[in-house]
Amino acid sequence: MASFSSSCFLLFAVILAVISSQAIASDPSPLQDFCVADNSSHVLVNGFVCKDPKVVTAEDFFLAAKLDMPRDTKMSKVGSNVTLINVMKLPGLNTLGISLARIDYAPLGENPPHTHPRATEILTVLEGTLYVGFVTSNTDNKLFSKVLNKGDVFVFPQGLIHFQFNPNPYKPAVAIAGLSSQNPGAITIANAVFGSKPMISDDVLAKAFQVEKKTVDWLQAQFWADNHN
Repeated sequence: MASFSSSCFLLFAVILAVISSQAIASDPSPLQDFCVADNSSHVLVNGFVCKDPKVVTAEDFFLAAKLDMPRDTKMSKVGSNVTLINVMKLPGLNTLGISLARIDYAPLGENPPHTHPRATEILTVLEGTLYVGFVTSNTDNKLFSKVLNKGDVFVFPQGLIHFQFNPNPYKPAVAIAGLSSQNPGAITIANAVFGSKPMISDDVLAKAFQVEKKTVDWLQAQFWADNHN
């Protein structure tokens, strides 16, 4: 009886360990060398179905992304342009838990407050200067911020609201970011709150932001453009 109880406890501990490891991982760990995404499959899974390894080629791990070329920031209302290389653009990233972004900032441009629900981000400045920061969760809501120069690195923890701003009124800035998910997702706070479809009730937002409803109505009437491509 004691042996049976010990076996049950051991089995429970193993199951709990497996569940816990999956809960804290950004993306599931790969169980093979690679799992190139089969974008033509209609099977719905958490991620993408694997392409048959026999038909995988080097092209599945390659993208002529031209990340050395400046991006247009003039069309962006916030003065930034995010070029994200995720599993949708590079199938070989499937199950590898990583993606990449080039971010271009116009003079006084910003990547506005946003969050990545599935990824931690590490960012390095290639050109110019950036004022960056993130805010911790309730109830502290503490701001950690820093001015970064060329070659500096900063980390934004997974799920926390963060931003980058180019304080130079004359020169653009460029950064490269690595993210710990093949599909990190992005929720831009202003877009989500004031540009949701359908709109959140102005009664709700007026109470939440402690402003008059006409202020909320004006904000909801703006065009909340996405700076990702």
